[in-house]
Amino acid sequence: MSTPLSHIAVIGGGTAGWMAAAALSRVLDTRAIAVTLVESEAIGTVGVGEATIPPIQAFNALLGIDEAEFLRATKGTAKLGIEFVDWRAKGTRYFHPFGIHGIDFGAIPFEALWQRARLAGEAAPLEAYSICAEAARLGRFQRPVTSGNNPLTHLGYAYHFDAALYAGFLREKAEQWGVRRQEGRIVTVERGDDGAIAGVVLEDGTRIAADFYIDCSGFRSLLLGETLGVPFEDWAQWLPNDRAVAVPCTLGPEGRSPFTRSTARGAGWQWRIPLQHRVGNGLVYASSYCSDAEAEAQLLGSLEGTPLVEPRLLRFQAGRRARFWEKNCVALGLASGFLEPLESTSIHLVQAGIARLLEMLPIGGGTPADIRRYNRLMATEFETIRDFLILHFHATARDDTDYWRHLRTLELPDTLADRIAIYRASGRLYREADELFSKTSWLAVLHGQGVDPAGYDPIADGMPRDEAAARLARIAEVTALAASRMPAHEAFLHESGALQR
Repeated sequence: MSTPLSHIAVIGGGTAGWMAAAALSRVLDTRAIAVTLVESEAIGTVGVGEATIPPIQAFNALLGIDEAEFLRATKGTAKLGIEFVDWRAKGTRYFHPFGIHGIDFGAIPFEALWQRARLAGEAAPLEAYSICAEAARLGRFQRPVTSGNNPLTHLGYAYHFDAALYAGFLREKAEQWGVRRQEGRIVTVERGDDGAIAGVVLEDGTRIAADFYIDCSGFRSLLLGETLGVPFEDWAQWLPNDRAVAVPCTLGPEGRSPFTRSTARGAGWQWRIPLQHRVGNGLVYASSYCSDAEAEAQLLGSLEGTPLVEPRLLRFQAGRRARFWEKNCVALGLASGFLEPLESTSIHLVQAGIARLLEMLPIGGGTPADIRRYNRLMATEFETIRDFLILHFHATARDDTDYWRHLRTLELPDTLADRIAIYRASGRLYREADELFSKTSWLAVLHGQGVDPAGYDPIADGMPRDEAAARLARIAEVTALAASRMPAHEAFLHESGALQR
């Protein structure tokens, strides 16, 4: 197809739909290429994903969104990383920070020097070299500085926010930029002679025909799955959690801490996400090891405040569609696949899909080469994140329940098994191509989960031990000092205009 696009239809609202519509309307001339979003107020959205990772900043910047306005509108707070409690074993905790650990010294990576010092019993705890970990421990936050040689230039952050409010915020922006919203429930999806999507028909008889369709219909995957028949690849063999119960509560004594907390439970894990006005809580679990009633009772019994609504039960299946782009349709969000929210990647996967679609914006339905490339890149995105998630569950000393005993015996994907084997032998870390998680992330979780190497990368021997010890000590000292001088997170929210007094 060589005819230029004239109309793009986004099927489904929620966070994924309005992210797609907002991005398209900001980048495209909607007078030349119409953008219509079809959604029904009668169909609910999942809407419990309230934690993000740093790439969300780039997406908001693409849209030209002011950070303080965004945080006010979404009741947002800052996020410096995730604290993991009871994952390695009961009574343990570690922090997965944004930003970096320490600094590299030319060709010698920080982690090589730290592993050598750790094996000699001469290193400080890993988190002492992370400005994000230290600031989170103290409940402090500020934006990174843009110049100078100090830890604050390496400060990375993301947000906690109300996903429903974010969708509404983006809807307002998108409609200002030319998106047309069509209310209604889709009852028929039409296909052309070539098998592509030809149009959708609503309950009231309204027909919407477009050149290209973005399926944001949630787990149903109305266009990509149901209509075009793209199969679903089930990853339950590695990620067996298939349920979640969620409930918000009032803020407790810990208040608006600048990090997410994940606490391992007997058959899953529990999240804590502090917003300006409440705390988001949820228990993710495997239904084969825990009943819905048991999960709800456990969650309600561990809240720090008063529940604000009745608990909500969600069912899901970990995995992805075999293809993300089929004919003239791309799926985003839950319609394309689902990886449980342990590392707050759901919104990122929407963002990654949008970014690649804009890069390969089709002429007509898109060339076969574009489609193959998009599918290849998105498959890699899902699979590398999948491997990182599996690591948390598999690398553990916990054997107190059948759930954890099962996870310890998983047969790992070759890609993850090789990465762990390389690290165990030498402490070497790597980042494949454009994969999401950096060496900082892999080091934090490998070490935090108790996977420690027997040796160290010999490149560390390029720096004398006494010099390396002095440099590591200086990094920890400067990091602690910088964190202690940061304002409290609460003060930042007020002074930036994100939270009104």
